[in-house]
Amino acid sequence: MSDLKQYVEKRKDSDPEFAENYESGYLEFKIGILLRQAREEAGLTQEEVAQKLNTKRSAISRIENHAEDVKLSTLGKYAKALGKKLLFSVG
Repeated sequence: MSDLKQYVEKRKDSDPEFAENYESGYLEFKIGILLRQAREEAGLTQEEVAQKLNTKRSAISRIENHAEDVKLSTLGKYAKALGKKLLFSVG
């Protein structure tokens, strides 16, 4: 089981509201988790990414934890700060 799936299952078990709203918020949640994982794999802290994007650490935290309202341009800048490319797909 992936780290993401383990986290989701643990969170569903411990947070009834999260479990109730999981399906509707899954995509936004997944984006935030993927961003956090990519940052960690790049060996960067939220503070370091914030410096690269000329913003505050709290803004990076908000992106990672509340990705439902993040602009594509912001995602692209975030990816670039990690030395990655943003790939977008509609399935």
